[in-house]
Amino acid sequence: MWRKRFIAFILLLMGAGIGYFVYPSEGKTIALFGPLGDRPFKYGLDIEGGTELVYEADTTKIASGELRQTMEALRDVIERRVNLFGVSEPVVQTEEVNTLSGDPRQRLIVELPGVTDIKQAVELIGQTPLLEFKTERPEGEEKTKILEAYTKAQELLKNEEVADELKTAILNSIPLLNEDPNFLPTALNGSKLAKASIVFDSTTNEPKVLLTFTDEGRELFAAITKANVEKRVAIYLDGAVISAPVVREAILDGNAEISGGFNIQEAKELVGRLNSGALPVPISLLSTQTIGASLGEKALTSGVRAGLIGVLLVAVFLIFWYRLPGVVATVALAIYIALMLAVFKLIPVTLTAAGIAGFILSIGMAVDANVLIFERMKEELLKGKDITDAMHDGFERAWLSIRDSNVSSIISAVILFWFGTSLVKGFALTLGLGVLVSMFSAISITRMFLYALGTRGHSRLVKFLFSSGIK
Repeated sequence: MWRKRFIAFILLLMGAGIGYFVYPSEGKTIALFGPLGDRPFKYGLDIEGGTELVYEADTTKIASGELRQTMEALRDVIERRVNLFGVSEPVVQTEEVNTLSGDPRQRLIVELPGVTDIKQAVELIGQTPLLEFKTERPEGEEKTKILEAYTKAQELLKNEEVADELKTAILNSIPLLNEDPNFLPTALNGSKLAKASIVFDSTTNEPKVLLTFTDEGRELFAAITKANVEKRVAIYLDGAVISAPVVREAILDGNAEISGGFNIQEAKELVGRLNSGALPVPISLLSTQTIGASLGEKALTSGVRAGLIGVLLVAVFLIFWYRLPGVVATVALAIYIALMLAVFKLIPVTLTAAGIAGFILSIGMAVDANVLIFERMKEELLKGKDITDAMHDGFERAWLSIRDSNVSSIISAVILFWFGTSLVKGFALTLGLGVLVSMFSAISITRMFLYALGTRGHSRLVKFLFSSGIK
């Protein structure tokens, strides 16, 4: 008996400690918990506020069998770019919508909690860095013709007697203007890039960008440098030359350095853009939506208020209807709530309005398990059994029903999380976690507390404390 009471006491202390971690640690650092003390809750877009961007993907050139794979690749690239933006818990998802004409359209939805600068977010997501390597164009008739075309174009632009519209038409009709007079394109581009990183010049301490190619890119780069020793190989980014070093010897290790006179911030941005990759299909921005923090605060306040009212009403019902076991269940419920909030912080779980609703629903399911147990106990008491035996048989016989109902709820939560949208996933995650934790609190904690009471006999007081209803 004393062993059970000691375990129950430890459980109470643990519950109080978890509650102390959850509630006062919001926005503070508690020395007792070290780094765990400074873990505020993470909120979704609908609570914290932020930006939602909706894009449409141009998949007209993608075969139907490759559509899903292409959209998943698009989502992955955008996620990498958003993570470079430093957004906490972004949500990037794809969806197919049907237009009025019945044609399916592929869309990309990007949710950026806490981001209010729409322009900056759009620029980051939409940027597609074009990295190209070009070799020096040899002297000859072709280069001479291209230079002559550029000379004529310059003379035309300076001629004020020619209208601007006519100038544009004439320039567009000269195909040689699309050619680079100094460099020839190669097959080596950003698609052959494995990663980019920052290095520093050992002499000047200037930041440079180190490019590491894929196996295919390494072979191409080796062939290019081998064929152009003592010649220039230009590195173009978004159509502009950022570096044109002279090749001293063939480079076989698949690494290239860009030294464009960068500062630290420019080098970081370039590395981030190169590592984010190119988009597999073009995307166009359809709509933007900014959710203010005031609306999010209202949603959070309403959700928390609903949860508190619900918990209080449940506690009153348990105590009124089940008396002493109801008091025990209320204590276990408080520990369950503290455990769930601690889990939300430690994983961490991004809380949305739907997620909070799932958590509140899981509270009711935790109580449901206690109701099954107490009703079984009442049936055993009516058979004339002792309190201890009634408790033991009540937990044992209620377990199968609790197990089956909770397993079915977990399966539903998994299906919702796997196939649902971001809002549905938040609901499914908190509901699934809540059901798992509630099985521990309803079975183990409640049982340990009841056994620790050490109640025995058939006195009127015992019967009153363990009876239920208005009897």
